[in-house]
Amino acid sequence: MKLPEDPFILLSVVNTRLRDFYPSLDELCAACGVDRAALERKLADAGFEYDAGTNRFR
Repeated sequence: MKLPEDPFILLSVVNTRLRDFYPSLDELCAACGVDRAALERKLADAGFEYDAGTNRFR
């Protein structure tokens, strides 16, 4: 799966998928063939961090 390059659009897409389809970031990454560390780095560079308790990036 190709994710958006823009970090703010990426945030929206990832959080929507986490909310609607996947109970964890690991499951989303496995299902979509995405490197979790790379995804977290890209969103961290934009100021967002994954919160496992709420299953979303903040």
